[in-house]
Amino acid sequence: MLEKVLVANRGEVAVRVIRALRALGVASVAVYSEPDAGAPHARLADEAHPIGRGPAAESYLDGRALVDLALRTGCDAVHPGYGFLSENAAFAERCAAAGLVFVGPAPDAIEAMGSKTRARELVARLGIPVVPGSAGAVGSARYAREAADEIGYPVAVKAAGGGGGMGFRVAADGDELEAALDAVREEGARLFGDPAVYLERYFEDPRHVEVQVLADGGGGIVHLGERDCTVQRRHQKLVEEAPAPTVGAGLRARLGEQAVRIARSIGYASAGTIEGLLVGDDF
Repeated sequence: MLEKVLVANRGEVAVRVIRALRALGVASVAVYSEPDAGAPHARLADEAHPIGRGPAAESYLDGRALVDLALRTGCDAVHPGYGFLSENAAFAERCAAAGLVFVGPAPDAIEAMGSKTRARELVARLGIPVVPGSAGAVGSARYAREAADEIGYPVAVKAAGGGGGMGFRVAADGDELEAALDAVREEGARLFGDPAVYLERYFEDPRHVEVQVLADGGGGIVHLGERDCTVQRRHQKLVEEAPAPTVGAGLRARLGEQAVRIARSIGYASAGTIEGLLVGDDF
Protein backbone atom coordinates (compact mmCIF):
# COMPACT_ATOMS: atom_id res chain seq x y z
CA MET A 1 0.00 0.00 0.00
CA LEU A 2 1.26 3.46 -0.86
CA GLU A 3 2.01 5.73 2.10
CA LYS A 4 2.76 9.13 0.58
CA VAL A 5 2.04 10.43 -2.92
CA LEU A 6 3.19 13.54 -4.71
CA VAL A 7 0.35 14.97 -6.82
CA ALA A 8 1.97 16.39 -9.96
CA ASN A 9 -0.90 18.61 -11.02
CA ARG A 10 -2.96 21.61 -9.99
CA GLY A 11 -6.53 22.90 -9.61
CA GLU A 12 -9.55 20.62 -9.66
CA VAL A 13 -7.54 17.67 -10.96
CA ALA A 14 -5.19 17.81 -7.98
CA VAL A 15 -8.08 18.37 -5.54
CA ARG A 16 -9.83 15.20 -6.70
CA VAL A 17 -6.66 13.14 -6.35
CA ILE A 18 -5.90 14.57 -2.89
CA ARG A 19 -9.42 13.81 -1.68
CA ALA A 20 -9.16 10.25 -2.97
CA LEU A 21 -5.82 9.79 -1.22
CA ARG A 22 -7.26 11.13 2.02
CA ALA A 23 -10.17 8.68 1.80
CA LEU A 24 -7.62 5.87 1.43
CA GLY A 25 -5.54 7.09 4.36
CA VAL A 26 -2.60 8.02 2.13
CA ALA A 27 -0.62 11.21 2.75
CA SER A 28 -0.52 13.75 -0.08
CA VAL A 29 2.09 16.25 -1.22
CA ALA A 30 0.92 19.10 -3.45
CA VAL A 31 3.06 21.23 -5.72
CA TYR A 32 2.34 24.78 -6.77
CA SER A 33 3.75 27.43 -9.05
CA GLU A 34 4.21 30.97 -7.77
CA PRO A 35 0.73 32.17 -8.89
CA ASP A 36 -0.86 29.06 -7.31
CA ALA A 37 0.64 29.56 -3.86
CA GLY A 38 -2.79 30.03 -2.26
CA ALA A 39 -4.74 27.67 -4.55
CA PRO A 40 -7.24 25.18 -3.04
CA HIS A 41 -5.16 22.13 -3.96
CA ALA A 42 -2.16 23.55 -2.11
CA ARG A 43 -4.25 24.20 1.01
CA LEU A 44 -5.99 20.82 0.95
CA ALA A 45 -2.92 18.55 0.81
CA ASP A 46 -1.02 17.31 3.84
CA GLU A 47 2.05 19.13 2.51
CA ALA A 48 2.53 21.71 -0.23
CA HIS A 49 5.79 22.83 -1.81
CA PRO A 50 6.73 25.40 -4.49
CA ILE A 51 7.78 23.86 -7.80
CA GLY A 52 8.70 26.87 -9.91
CA ARG A 53 7.58 30.07 -11.57
CA GLY A 54 4.29 30.73 -13.33
CA PRO A 55 4.73 29.14 -16.77
CA ALA A 56 3.92 25.41 -16.79
CA ALA A 57 7.19 24.67 -18.57
CA GLU A 58 9.00 26.03 -15.49
CA SER A 59 6.79 24.30 -12.93
CA TYR A 60 4.22 21.58 -13.60
CA LEU A 61 6.07 20.31 -16.68
CA ASP A 62 9.47 20.15 -14.97
CA GLY A 63 9.76 16.39 -14.57
CA ARG A 64 13.20 16.50 -12.98
CA ALA A 65 12.10 18.96 -10.28
CA LEU A 66 8.94 16.94 -9.55
CA VAL A 67 10.87 13.69 -9.06
CA ASP A 68 13.51 15.42 -6.93
CA LEU A 69 10.79 16.89 -4.71
CA ALA A 70 9.03 13.53 -4.39
CA LEU A 71 12.27 11.97 -3.16
CA ARG A 72 13.06 14.83 -0.76
CA THR A 73 9.62 14.64 0.83
CA GLY A 74 9.71 10.86 1.28
CA CYS A 75 7.06 9.98 -1.29
CA ASP A 76 6.83 6.48 -2.67
CA ALA A 77 4.66 7.41 -5.66
CA VAL A 78 3.75 10.19 -8.06
CA HIS A 79 0.18 10.73 -9.32
CA PRO A 80 0.14 12.88 -12.48
CA GLY A 81 -3.64 13.39 -12.71
CA TYR A 82 -4.48 14.21 -16.32
CA GLY A 83 -2.95 16.73 -18.67
CA PHE A 84 0.56 18.04 -18.02
CA LEU A 85 2.89 14.99 -17.68
CA SER A 86 0.23 12.30 -17.32
CA GLU A 87 0.86 11.00 -20.85
CA ASN A 88 4.59 11.64 -20.95
CA ALA A 89 6.54 8.38 -21.25
CA ALA A 90 9.85 10.02 -20.34
CA PHE A 91 8.39 11.25 -17.06
CA ALA A 92 7.02 7.80 -16.22
CA GLU A 93 10.47 6.35 -16.93
CA ARG A 94 12.11 9.01 -14.76
CA CYS A 95 9.80 8.08 -11.86
CA ALA A 96 10.57 4.38 -12.25
CA ALA A 97 14.32 5.02 -12.40
CA ALA A 98 14.07 6.93 -9.11
CA GLY A 99 12.23 4.03 -7.46
CA LEU A 100 8.89 5.85 -7.44
CA VAL A 101 5.59 4.29 -8.43
CA PHE A 102 4.04 6.15 -11.35
CA VAL A 103 0.28 5.99 -10.82
CA GLY A 104 -0.69 5.21 -14.39
CA PRO A 105 0.27 3.03 -17.34
CA ALA A 106 3.74 1.73 -18.10
CA PRO A 107 6.02 3.97 -20.21
CA ASP A 108 5.73 1.78 -23.32
CA ALA A 109 1.94 1.97 -23.20
CA ILE A 110 2.11 5.74 -22.82
CA GLU A 111 4.52 5.86 -25.74
CA ALA A 112 2.02 3.93 -27.86
CA MET A 113 -1.13 5.86 -26.92
CA GLY A 114 0.00 9.13 -25.33
CA SER A 115 0.54 10.75 -28.72
CA LYS A 116 -2.80 10.99 -30.50
CA THR A 117 -1.13 10.60 -33.90
CA ARG A 118 0.54 7.33 -32.87
CA ALA A 119 -2.69 6.15 -31.26
CA ARG A 120 -4.59 6.76 -34.50
CA GLU A 121 -2.01 4.75 -36.45
CA LEU A 122 -2.13 1.85 -33.99
CA VAL A 123 -5.92 1.66 -33.94
CA ALA A 124 -6.13 1.88 -37.73
CA ARG A 125 -3.69 -1.04 -38.05
CA LEU A 126 -6.06 -3.10 -35.91
CA GLY A 127 -8.79 -2.49 -38.47
CA ILE A 128 -10.83 -0.32 -36.12
CA PRO A 129 -12.40 2.81 -37.67
CA VAL A 130 -10.86 6.19 -36.84
CA VAL A 131 -12.07 9.70 -37.59
CA PRO A 132 -10.75 10.85 -41.00
CA GLY A 133 -7.66 12.94 -40.43
CA SER A 134 -4.11 13.81 -41.38
CA ALA A 135 -1.46 11.12 -41.77
CA GLY A 136 0.48 12.02 -38.64
CA ALA A 137 1.40 15.47 -37.40
CA VAL A 138 1.20 18.42 -39.76
CA GLY A 139 4.25 20.66 -40.11
CA SER A 140 3.95 23.59 -42.47
CA ALA A 141 0.81 25.63 -43.00
CA ARG A 142 0.91 24.58 -46.66
CA TYR A 143 0.80 20.88 -45.76
CA ALA A 144 -1.98 21.58 -43.26
CA ARG A 145 -4.06 23.31 -45.95
CA GLU A 146 -3.55 20.40 -48.33
CA ALA A 147 -4.55 17.91 -45.63
CA ALA A 148 -7.59 19.98 -44.64
CA ASP A 149 -8.76 20.20 -48.26
CA GLU A 150 -8.56 16.41 -48.49
CA ILE A 151 -10.29 15.80 -45.14
CA GLY A 152 -12.98 18.42 -45.74
CA TYR A 153 -13.95 21.43 -43.64
CA PRO A 154 -14.62 22.08 -40.86
CA VAL A 155 -11.51 20.50 -39.36
CA ALA A 156 -10.46 20.07 -35.76
CA VAL A 157 -6.89 21.13 -35.05
CA LYS A 158 -5.62 19.06 -32.11
CA ALA A 159 -2.47 18.85 -30.01
CA ALA A 160 -0.82 15.46 -30.53
CA GLY A 161 -0.01 15.27 -26.82
CA GLY A 162 -3.28 16.83 -25.70
CA GLY A 163 -6.06 15.55 -23.50
CA GLY A 164 -8.85 16.66 -21.22
CA GLY A 165 -10.36 18.88 -23.90
CA MET A 166 -7.24 21.07 -24.04
CA GLY A 167 -5.27 21.80 -27.20
CA PHE A 168 -8.29 21.91 -29.50
CA ARG A 169 -9.48 24.44 -32.08
CA VAL A 170 -11.95 24.27 -34.96
CA ALA A 171 -11.25 25.85 -38.36
CA ALA A 172 -14.34 26.39 -40.50
CA ASP A 173 -12.30 27.17 -43.60
CA GLY A 174 -8.80 27.85 -44.85
CA ASP A 175 -8.86 31.43 -43.58
CA GLU A 176 -9.18 30.20 -39.99
CA LEU A 177 -6.75 27.31 -40.28
CA GLU A 178 -3.42 29.07 -39.79
CA ALA A 179 -4.57 30.91 -36.66
CA ALA A 180 -5.89 27.63 -35.23
CA LEU A 181 -2.57 25.92 -35.97
CA ASP A 182 -0.61 28.62 -34.17
CA ALA A 183 -2.93 28.58 -31.16
CA VAL A 184 -2.88 24.80 -30.74
CA ARG A 185 0.90 24.56 -31.20
CA GLU A 186 1.32 27.14 -28.44
CA GLU A 187 -1.11 25.31 -26.14
CA GLY A 188 0.52 21.96 -26.86
CA ALA A 189 3.98 23.27 -26.00
CA ARG A 190 2.75 25.13 -22.92
CA LEU A 191 0.44 22.48 -21.47
CA PHE A 192 1.97 19.21 -22.62
CA GLY A 193 5.53 20.01 -23.65
CA ASP A 194 4.75 18.95 -27.23
CA PRO A 195 3.96 21.46 -30.02
CA ALA A 196 2.99 18.79 -32.61
CA VAL A 197 -0.53 19.10 -34.03
CA TYR A 198 -2.70 17.03 -36.33
CA LEU A 199 -6.03 17.44 -38.10
CA GLU A 200 -9.30 15.53 -37.90
CA ARG A 201 -12.64 15.98 -39.59
CA TYR A 202 -14.85 18.00 -37.25
CA PHE A 203 -18.38 16.63 -36.85
CA GLU A 204 -20.96 19.19 -35.84
CA ASP A 205 -23.21 17.02 -33.65
CA PRO A 206 -21.72 13.62 -32.80
CA ARG A 207 -22.28 11.54 -29.69
CA HIS A 208 -19.15 11.23 -27.55
CA VAL A 209 -19.06 7.60 -26.42
CA GLU A 210 -16.20 6.01 -24.49
CA VAL A 211 -15.41 2.64 -22.95
CA GLN A 212 -13.61 2.13 -19.63
CA VAL A 213 -11.06 -0.68 -19.45
CA LEU A 214 -9.20 -2.23 -16.52
CA ALA A 215 -6.02 -4.25 -17.05
CA ASP A 216 -4.06 -6.06 -14.34
CA GLY A 217 -0.73 -6.20 -16.18
CA GLY A 218 -0.83 -9.99 -16.27
CA GLY A 219 -3.00 -10.39 -19.34
CA GLY A 220 -6.35 -9.89 -17.66
CA ILE A 221 -8.31 -7.10 -19.34
CA VAL A 222 -12.00 -6.29 -18.93
CA HIS A 223 -14.21 -3.45 -20.02
CA LEU A 224 -16.85 -1.85 -17.82
CA GLY A 225 -19.23 -0.92 -20.59
CA GLU A 226 -19.68 2.37 -22.37
CA ARG A 227 -20.81 5.81 -21.30
CA ASP A 228 -22.10 8.83 -23.19
CA CYS A 229 -20.18 12.05 -22.48
CA THR A 230 -21.78 14.26 -25.11
CA VAL A 231 -22.96 17.00 -22.72
CA GLN A 232 -19.90 19.25 -22.58
CA ARG A 233 -18.90 22.87 -22.21
CA ARG A 234 -15.70 24.09 -23.90
CA HIS A 235 -14.81 20.47 -24.67
CA GLN A 236 -15.01 19.60 -20.95
CA LYS A 237 -17.43 16.84 -19.94
CA LEU A 238 -20.31 17.88 -17.71
CA VAL A 239 -22.46 14.74 -17.66
CA GLU A 240 -21.54 11.08 -18.17
CA GLU A 241 -24.44 8.66 -18.69
CA ALA A 242 -24.05 4.89 -18.54
CA PRO A 243 -25.12 2.88 -20.36
CA ALA A 244 -25.15 5.21 -23.38
CA PRO A 245 -28.81 5.72 -24.33
CA THR A 246 -28.18 5.64 -28.09
CA VAL A 247 -26.05 2.48 -28.15
CA GLY A 248 -27.83 -0.76 -28.99
CA ALA A 249 -26.83 -4.26 -27.92
CA GLY A 250 -24.88 -5.08 -31.07
CA LEU A 251 -22.83 -1.89 -31.05
CA ARG A 252 -22.30 -2.19 -27.28
CA ALA A 253 -20.71 -5.61 -27.71
CA ARG A 254 -18.57 -4.39 -30.61
CA LEU A 255 -17.32 -1.34 -28.71
CA GLY A 256 -16.36 -3.44 -25.71
CA GLU A 257 -14.51 -5.98 -27.83
CA GLN A 258 -12.62 -3.26 -29.68
CA ALA A 259 -11.63 -1.49 -26.45
CA VAL A 260 -10.20 -4.70 -24.97
CA ARG A 261 -8.38 -5.46 -28.23
CA ILE A 262 -6.75 -2.02 -28.28
CA ALA A 263 -5.63 -2.35 -24.65
CA ARG A 264 -4.25 -5.85 -25.23
CA SER A 265 -2.32 -4.75 -28.34
CA ILE A 266 -0.12 -2.44 -26.24
CA GLY A 267 0.14 -4.60 -23.13
CA TYR A 268 -1.86 -2.07 -21.15
CA ALA A 269 -1.97 -2.09 -17.34
CA SER A 270 -4.05 0.22 -15.12
CA ALA A 271 -7.37 1.93 -15.79
CA GLY A 272 -7.90 3.54 -19.17
CA THR A 273 -10.48 4.97 -21.51
CA ILE A 274 -10.99 4.34 -25.21
CA GLU A 275 -12.84 7.33 -26.62
CA GLY A 276 -14.84 7.62 -29.81
CA LEU A 277 -17.40 9.58 -31.77
CA LEU A 278 -20.74 8.14 -32.78
CA VAL A 279 -22.01 9.78 -35.96
CA GLY A 280 -25.38 9.20 -37.64
CA ASP A 281 -28.57 7.49 -36.56
CA ASP A 282 -27.76 3.81 -37.20
CA PHE A 283 -26.95 2.76 -33.64
